[in-house]
Amino acid sequence: MVTVIARVVVSVVAALGLLHVYWALGGRTGKSAAVPEINGQRAFVPSRTQTLAVAAALLFAATVVAIAGGIFRAGEFDGIFRILAFGLSVTFFARAVGDFHLVGFFKRIRGTRFSRLDTLAFAPMCLVLGLAVFYIAYNDV
Repeated sequence: MVTVIARVVVSVVAALGLLHVYWALGGRTGKSAAVPEINGQRAFVPSRTQTLAVAAALLFAATVVAIAGGIFRAGEFDGIFRILAFGLSVTFFARAVGDFHLVGFFKRIRGTRFSRLDTLAFAPMCLVLGLAVFYIAYNDV
């Protein structure tokens, strides 16, 4: 069961990483809804480098889950990837909770396109990913 859940998580996180690569290379679809807004204006404008950094982090996260979930092996380093997976689960939980201002379940700024998507999709997805990655890290494969 761990490997099945790991495959799903890896697919989702890798797809998100590739979506960020698409945006960094100039793609526009979905980009306008991916950044928080304040008074109808984007709270920040991520640079190409920042977007690629997020893509790299997501693709590394997919690799961590793939190794911790037994899809791939890292030999004597498998244990390190399980520890990294615990950290990754905390990261996803933290994103779900949010910063109490712009993102997460407890954000104060509401009523924007981003905040609606965050409440309905982004934060719940991070919560589920956090639970799934914790399950993968906790259970031996």
